Amino acid sequence: MSRIFWIAALIITNMWGLSACGGTPATQSPTDSPVAPAVELATVPTETSPAAPTVTPVTTAVAAAPMANLTEGCVTDYDPDVDYFPAKITISDSTGWEIEYANNYKVITVLNPWRDADLQFRYVLVQCGTPPPTDVHDAQVIETPINTIITMSTTQLPHLNELDLLDRLIGVDNFRFINTPAVVQKIEAGELVEIGGGGEVNVEQAIDLEPDLIMTYGVGNPENDAYPKLIEAGLKVVLNSEYMETSALGRAEWIKFTAAFFNQEAAATTVYDTIAERYNEIAAQARNLSDKPTVFTGAPFQGTWYMPGGNSYVAQLLADAGAAYLWADDESTGSQHLSFEAVFESAQDADFWLNTGSWQSLADGLAADERFAEFSAFQNGQVFNNNVRLNENGGNDYWETGVTNPHLVLADLLKIFHPELLPDHELYFYQQLEP
Repeated sequence: MSRIFWIAALIITNMWGLSACGGTPATQSPTDSPVAPAVELATVPTETSPAAPTVTPVTTAVAAAPMANLTEGCVTDYDPDVDYFPAKITISDSTGWEIEYANNYKVITVLNPWRDADLQFRYVLVQCGTPPPTDVHDAQVIETPINTIITMSTTQLPHLNELDLLDRLIGVDNFRFINTPAVVQKIEAGELVEIGGGGEVNVEQAIDLEPDLIMTYGVGNPENDAYPKLIEAGLKVVLNSEYMETSALGRAEWIKFTAAFFNQEAAATTVYDTIAERYNEIAAQARNLSDKPTVFTGAPFQGTWYMPGGNSYVAQLLADAGAAYLWADDESTGSQHLSFEAVFESAQDADFWLNTGSWQSLADGLAADERFAEFSAFQNGQVFNNNVRLNENGGNDYWETGVTNPHLVLADLLKIFHPELLPDHELYFYQQLEP
């Protein structure tokens, strides 16, 4: 494996440290670049934007009202008094988006697309076969349910898999880092097309696929963002900013965001409620523990140790697993940029060390820096890395399946810190590093 790939792999697998919240999505490099300029049609400046499309209050449906959201085809006999979305999304844990319902359309607003963004993104989802609202301002109008989609982050693939919608997937950004078995099968069968990502996105290829929707993300840097070029080409593009959430459940709840474009609100609610219930059941086992081992995360990247903030989703996961995170008192949601010396001063006697980048063994750590052997966790063999599920190209399923299924991550963490509470659990994403 080339030196360039190992550097990329370090960035990918060390995401717990590289900006724990407000960092870049899976398989993307971190950036602190300036905010991208506003793009007309889909972006709305926060301070100067006009009001959102007025959402007409849902009226009492007539006898012909549907019993469920229409997930196939279009309305053939439109009645403005009918509520075409009897199943509606309620957001409980995520804070980065909102949804409002009218009788025949819904308005989604992405509130925090990237760190320090001064833009919001608004989408009007109109039930196919019914008219859009008269004034949508700068929002994109998208007919639902969509039939075809291109996704540009591996984190979005489990959404389609859990919702049984992979038949709608026609393209992705890159094949190399994908782990979801059903998607790999589609790649091997020649059913998917790569369109590239970031600033190198192949717009012509995307146009040829004629997708109903492209789901991507933004980092606020026009050189690294694909969405401006895709919107300029006239394609329907939405930004998913799950990576900005400050809780693991908040990230997972973005499955409802994806579902709204397919009118699959009911299915997404069922899936998410099950995930949240399992997560909370596991967290409850650690809630009243008095013995909480100390823990720190990450490893230096190009001389800087990116330590997750105390209000990040990482810190919450560790707290929910019954650990005492050494930077829990920090108030940031992103990551602190620390020196080796600063981390060693606080963490030299820590009980556990997690998420060490690309390390497959303790020997890999010593090869990177012999000073790692001075940490007690290293000496005691209590170093665990979240990279046991890698594909042949280094794609880490932790950043794919794990984002939508945080209960699996939490179970691993509880097993590491308090193995007696989950005696039958086998580590799914984590491995204990051997010499």
